Amino acid sequence: MSHIAVNVQIDRFDQALFKLDTNNIQPGLQQLAKAYPNFLPAYIEHIMNFGPYADTSKMVLLQTRMLVGNSDYRMLQDSINAHFPKLDALEKELAQSFRYIRYYIPKFPLPQKIVAFSSVISNYGAVTVDSVLGIGLDMYLGKDFPIYSMLPDYPMYMIRKFSPEYITTNCIQVLAQQAYPGAEAGEQLINQLVSAGKQQYFLEQVLPETEDSIRLGYTKAQMEWCNDSELMIWQYFVQQNLLYKSDWQSNMHFMNDGPSTQGMPEGSPGRIGAFVGWKIVKEYMKHHPEVTLQQLMENKNAMQIFSQSKYRPN
Repeated sequence: MSHIAVNVQIDRFDQALFKLDTNNIQPGLQQLAKAYPNFLPAYIEHIMNFGPYADTSKMVLLQTRMLVGNSDYRMLQDSINAHFPKLDALEKELAQSFRYIRYYIPKFPLPQKIVAFSSVISNYGAVTVDSVLGIGLDMYLGKDFPIYSMLPDYPMYMIRKFSPEYITTNCIQVLAQQAYPGAEAGEQLINQLVSAGKQQYFLEQVLPETEDSIRLGYTKAQMEWCNDSELMIWQYFVQQNLLYKSDWQSNMHFMNDGPSTQGMPEGSPGRIGAFVGWKIVKEYMKHHPEVTLQQLMENKNAMQIFSQSKYRPN
């Protein structure tokens, strides 16, 4: 493993942006575009919603000037700098995970460039733009960072995860989703369970030091509840005839994040489907030691994985 050469360097786009001279925004943007040719247009258009990127666009220049000159946003960047003066620990963690990925899947498309940015708390924790991985440091300032609880969009079950220990997992998850897109919302629930389970299994292999609760986004108590209630959770899915339902509104209850899962007893986490799917895929891989991680991730036949897993919790 250690012989696999991986070099990870995170470029501080977040700091470069706030160093722009507000009286001279256009040449500054042009310099940024040279340094971040793929990321800057995506940042301006999709993350900040400033409209189509062009360094001559009056609207883009005006909005960038307002962003960089805004005292609240500058204070937010000061907080980011204070929380993340250096990113070497994160670079080490990512490099180690990338080594595992290379080991299991030599041709996996690792990012060519990694950039740190701030979306001004618009919930972009990790994004992929072509071969660039972006890390939104503003989403990892810790659950006690006062601004989060002042924003109506973020309930406590989300804010709890705005913490540095989730960065690496979130980064690897978006890379896995880019390389192996998951099931669509309108597919049968079993397809979505297996798809989420494959992602969890992938994360478990390439982040072996990371706790299950962090990978799944559960509290420790919710993780324990799932492990203790595995049989009951599965019986609920079977007895309610949920597995072959293609009703996205019903399936959302099990696949989307939330404070808990509708219809489940107290103590259940949201996104319980990821736990069930992970358990199914683990059983499948236990019964099929000859299947490599790459073969698992490339296998689009969810029904085959499910039936051959012989998943029956006891």
